[in-house]
Amino acid sequence: MTTLTQSLRAAAAFVGLCLLLPAAAAEPESCPGLIALREALFSWAAMRQDEVGLTFVGHATFMIETPQGVRIATDYNDGTRPPITPDVATMNKAHSTHFSYHPDSGIKHVLRGWNPAGGPAYHDLTVEDVRIRNVSTNIRSFGGATEYDGNSIFVFETAQLCIAHLGHLHHTLTPEHLKKLGRIDVLLVPVDGGYTLETFDMMEVLRAINAPLMIPMHFFGPSTLNRFLDSAREHFAVEFSNTAAITLSRATMPKSPKILVLPGH
Repeated sequence: MTTLTQSLRAAAAFVGLCLLLPAAAAEPESCPGLIALREALFSWAAMRQDEVGLTFVGHATFMIETPQGVRIATDYNDGTRPPITPDVATMNKAHSTHFSYHPDSGIKHVLRGWNPAGGPAYHDLTVEDVRIRNVSTNIRSFGGATEYDGNSIFVFETAQLCIAHLGHLHHTLTPEHLKKLGRIDVLLVPVDGGYTLETFDMMEVLRAINAPLMIPMHFFGPSTLNRFLDSAREHFAVEFSNTAAITLSRATMPKSPKILVLPGH
């Protein structure tokens, strides 16, 4: 085959790919406002390699690191903190292990999952290559009454992934909650079985969201975790990671829903 023929075929293949791109861009995306989807089409080969870092720091705190280096700490608090100051910290108010009275002054964006003035909190901001938004839910007060809008499910959209942190969720989700969440690829799940939701109710939440990858958090040792996993195995595959830090990408999401346990608690 001549060099000219090879060049012509390569050019034809490139044109063919370009002709396909508008159709791909027009497809509906159930995760609202996915960051940089259009830009991804112009650097298709590079975007296939985009990865998001996820590290389980402990309790309900994860460090999320985006392709452009934005660091986010979930349920940031005064007792369990990542070793590096994040750019963004999200918090919830059910207990002091989910928020900080004195967040590090170096954090650029501190997002509280409740509104101190009353009513639901509302967050929807873009930091570099990540969009961060919340879906408000309720919590139980110490006396057992319902405290409306005391918790937020935070959703992080980056590298064509939608990662949701359920926070200190105290009830199952309504169709309206699920609609606001949209498509979720990675779900960070409290599995204590009582402080948040009973295991049976949490299974209902997991089946309703139907994320490809679910990662347990908010457990207090092996017995609590194993009680959750015994129930979860009736519905989902369960795997264990050797490390607390993993990389995520849209291309490597499981084909069917799976629970991945990271070391720590």
